[in-house]
Amino acid sequence: MSIKIGIRHEDKYASERRTPLTPRHVKMLKDRHDLEFVIQTSPKRIFKDEEYIEAGAEVTENLSECPVIMGVKEIPADFFDKNKTYIFFSHVIKGQPYNMPMLKQMMKMGCNLIDYEKVADEQGKRLIFFGKFAGLAGMINSLWSLGQRLKEKGYTDNPFLKVKQSYNYDSLAEAKKEISFVGREIAEKGLPKELLPLTIGFTGYGNVSIGAQEIAALLPIKEISPEKLLDLQNRKNLPDNIIYKTVFQEKHISKPKDSSHTFELQDYYSHPEKYENNFEQYIPHLTILMNCMYWDTRYPQIFTKEFARKLYKEGEPKIKVIGDVTCDPDGSIAFTHKGTEIEDPVFVYNPHSGEPTMGFKGDGILVMAVDILPSELPRDSSEAFGDALVNFIKPIADTDFESDFEKIGLPSPIKKAMILHKGKLTPDYEYIKQYLKD
Repeated sequence: MSIKIGIRHEDKYASERRTPLTPRHVKMLKDRHDLEFVIQTSPKRIFKDEEYIEAGAEVTENLSECPVIMGVKEIPADFFDKNKTYIFFSHVIKGQPYNMPMLKQMMKMGCNLIDYEKVADEQGKRLIFFGKFAGLAGMINSLWSLGQRLKEKGYTDNPFLKVKQSYNYDSLAEAKKEISFVGREIAEKGLPKELLPLTIGFTGYGNVSIGAQEIAALLPIKEISPEKLLDLQNRKNLPDNIIYKTVFQEKHISKPKDSSHTFELQDYYSHPEKYENNFEQYIPHLTILMNCMYWDTRYPQIFTKEFARKLYKEGEPKIKVIGDVTCDPDGSIAFTHKGTEIEDPVFVYNPHSGEPTMGFKGDGILVMAVDILPSELPRDSSEAFGDALVNFIKPIADTDFESDFEKIGLPSPIKKAMILHKGKLTPDYEYIKQYLKD
């Protein structure tokens, strides 16, 4: 009989309802490989305890018998047991200060840490992710936010009022069906002329952006280039039943500080300090900005507080909603001061006062910055995540983690994602030491 694999209850957020493996995946692994699963009981998980019991798992409060424990979000520092293997999104690879105490405790306890975020193929393409569902839920929420914000501005009968926040739908299919109805209404009846042209900009073109664009495609969308976006406002007789979409790549978002140089993607990745913001020129032409790109502190911010103040000095700007799916506090959107909760998902940032106000009211730019967006579609996102993860579970269960790191027989994508081995940073992650200093 193989070792017992534990799946813990998610406790970082009140509304976190996802799971890394669904009852269907547990039953599949039990039937095919005779694996044992112990599920930590949960009153809120989207899949009920009874469903796991029917799948052949044990449901209990205590996971102490499990040498391998899986979760989704970060685990409290007092949860770890000595020498065990933990698999979850640890959010430590950027040296995130709020998770360094957790990482230190794992090191102290001699734990192994495998991070889903770093599971990738030989080309570096991520294999296990919720990102597309962040984009899907983020776009649904942003259309809902637009409807509510326009209502505050006096558009009390705008079509986007029919869109709900993602978590209020029973499934992704239900959300898509309702947004398709909204799309047909726009195609048939048009939009208020004061809102024309209604435009949506997407930063990035990875899984998150793909998910967001999938929802936008349910509306009467026409894609235009960033260059054409700049001229769109000057065109006469634009149709009132078309929404314009623009996807921004790195070359649109940043430019070389030295104007004699041209943008080179690899140089940008290698030397981001040589580049500066090139995105501000597009912001006045957008109704919704969907921020879906990867960002860290080495790169320029794309929407600064200073530019927001400048924009509002000229009166009420076109931009109504920022769907900050990237959700880096004080990050690429400088005034995203924090990730928001599903229960309180939006705030209005006032560029004049520099203060945010939770909710839809107030002067300024509305920001939707829920930082666990896939949990608004918990059933669909868990099913897709488990489908990507399931084939790695048997090799993990069979691994002797007491072996030297070089000799561990893990599949290559999983081994690449191993941040800690027996409490020590593995070679690819030794750089994290600089963030562990007291």
